[in-house]
Amino acid sequence: QEKKIFTVQGPYPVIRRLLRARGWVERKLPGTGTRPQRNRGRQQQQLQEEEEGGDDGAEQGEVSCLVRDQVPYFIWTTRCSAADCQLLRQDQLLNHHPHVGTVTTKEGLCLSLRNLPWADQADPDTFFPRCYRLAAAEERQAFIEDFRLTAARSLLKVALERAEGMAQPPKSHEGPGECTELGHTGLQHPCPSLSPSPTAGPGPPLSPQLVEDALWVCEQHLGSLRHQDIDGDPLSPHMTDDDWDRFLRDYYRVVHEGAWLALRGEQQERCQALLRCLAERLPQLAMEGNSNIWILKPGAKSRGRGIVCTVRLEEVLRLAGGCAAPSAQAAKWVVQKYVERLLLIFGTKFDIRQWFLVTDWNPLTVWFYQDSYLRFCSRPFSLRCLEPARHLCNVSIQQRCRPARGRHPQLPPDRIWSCHQLQAYLAQVGQAGAWQQVMVPGMKAAVLGALRSAQEQMESRKGSFELFGADFAFGEDCQPWLLEINASPTMAPSSAVTRRLCARVQRDTLRVVIDRRDNPACPTGAFELIYKE
Repeated sequence: QEKKIFTVQGPYPVIRRLLRARGWVERKLPGTGTRPQRNRGRQQQQLQEEEEGGDDGAEQGEVSCLVRDQVPYFIWTTRCSAADCQLLRQDQLLNHHPHVGTVTTKEGLCLSLRNLPWADQADPDTFFPRCYRLAAAEERQAFIEDFRLTAARSLLKVALERAEGMAQPPKSHEGPGECTELGHTGLQHPCPSLSPSPTAGPGPPLSPQLVEDALWVCEQHLGSLRHQDIDGDPLSPHMTDDDWDRFLRDYYRVVHEGAWLALRGEQQERCQALLRCLAERLPQLAMEGNSNIWILKPGAKSRGRGIVCTVRLEEVLRLAGGCAAPSAQAAKWVVQKYVERLLLIFGTKFDIRQWFLVTDWNPLTVWFYQDSYLRFCSRPFSLRCLEPARHLCNVSIQQRCRPARGRHPQLPPDRIWSCHQLQAYLAQVGQAGAWQQVMVPGMKAAVLGALRSAQEQMESRKGSFELFGADFAFGEDCQPWLLEINASPTMAPSSAVTRRLCARVQRDTLRVVIDRRDNPACPTGAFELIYKE
């Protein structure tokens, strides 16, 4: 009569325990009972015992049998199709919304954010690195043009830095036995096409004409950004594909192989002025760095599987299924600009897993969790070596990586920090206000921007709610960059920090979606209501 019957599918012992404490009874699904298994670790065994209810397991099993033919009014699963969602009654609570792939797949998020300027009059380029779906012919060509333009800007930056004495040609700073080639793509072995040839070297300075070509390209692009091509000031003809092939070959020699580049005085002044003007119109100019690194991602995979970093256009096109035209294989991939100018901690890359809860899509209602955790890489950050241990923060990836020799002693052995530890670190380095003034507001704006961009494609179901996990990296200026949004974020206790925080976010989720239905004034833990349409 009280409709306190629930079903949980998957490893969620905290949800089970909290619901039982509220007087709910579990209706077990066929085939979901746990069985003792050999060779299970202590953590896995503990999870099994929690699933079975500890000492109360037998009693719970008897009660569960009594409700096996009853309708569950709270359902928590790892996934649920849109069709299955529609089969449920409105009074059945479900921890999924239909069609969330529009924000939780890499391809879906990339496409949805195209709509943001119309949905919210916001610019996704201020929080989401440029991203292209390689299966779409127009986007594939747009990526090629973007890569070329970024190469031209990178050449100007490198030439200017060297002319001003701020940087020298790239040299390896890796330790003995470490990866030293810029072309390492995160595959099992470096791709030969990305590595400099044995005879490659600085050699004689390249002609100043290379800088002149880059200046011309960037001036044309700036004119386009100023809409001169629309307002009646026609631009010069574009470079041909053959021109670009020659330009990129010389660009690779300068930026990645250390070739010297002569820069005349008047060219230096033009570089400075042009880069200043471009910075006013390109929000990602600073974070994109000088190396033109792009990250190639399978469109619908998670946990870092299949991700590749590369610095060469031909390599992206080859890995995505051939250079000639989009293919069925390319449908698996999106390519995204890598954030090169990162906020690092003790020289090491990290990202943040930030939870948020959507309790309704119409009206859009969003809760932001005020606790989060950091995931560190195993090895120091390096743009000279693109191996996963330095660039992919996913726990499942880093668990397979050996920590670097001489790893900073203040980095956590389990590679996890809480956001409170980050705040303490920022205070130590003179950035005490960055978390509350820059990082958190930026993450909230990015989450809302992503949700607003997809809202019209979502189907609202009044009995649904969903907990998401957004992953953010941060630029040197502490501005957040949204990397992806995950459905069914892991609740596995991979560390002391995640054991504590994952239990809390599940507890507070139930406070919002169950307790507030009966008592709107009840505490919601660390969840903050940040948006209700």
